[in-house]
Amino acid sequence: MNEATLERMPPLAGDIPTTESFEALYERTFPKVYAYVASLLRDRSAAEDVTAQAFERAYRKRRSFRRGRGTAEAWIFGIARNAALDELRRRKRRAGLHTDPEDVAVPNVEDHAERSLRREVVRSALAGLPGPERDMVALKFMGGLSNAEIARVLDMGESNVSTRLHRTITKLREACDDRA
Repeated sequence: MNEATLERMPPLAGDIPTTESFEALYERTFPKVYAYVASLLRDRSAAEDVTAQAFERAYRKRRSFRRGRGTAEAWIFGIARNAALDELRRRKRRAGLHTDPEDVAVPNVEDHAERSLRREVVRSALAGLPGPERDMVALKFMGGLSNAEIARVLDMGESNVSTRLHRTITKLREACDDRA
């Protein structure tokens, strides 16, 4: 990171200035934002590019952040979501994820086979969901956002997000059970 990234987030209109530097925000949110973008694009290389673009946009627009509208994390996810949707619109199709993300721990052969099978079942069930439902699941589980943060990102009511997320998870469980 260069010196510019060490700059603190700007003072917020009518709010207490945040003490977190943009660099700290980047380091804290990058893995989750990348995972979320990769789940939308299903292309690791494009996800890297789009994630970088999202953080560049966030850095350029950091003075527009308003704490009263949500957390810095939700703000970053909103920017990343828009960047990913821009990329999908440019492609006019969804690309396939060519390889699985690397596992940090190396499991034994049986665990690896079982995990690969479960991963394929979940991936197949997720592929069967409509885009908006898949987006909510990605924000929740890949992005680690709360329902309130998801509501802000998707411009929905929090109770609506909770209800739709519950129904979607139920649908996913049933699809996974059917495929297992």
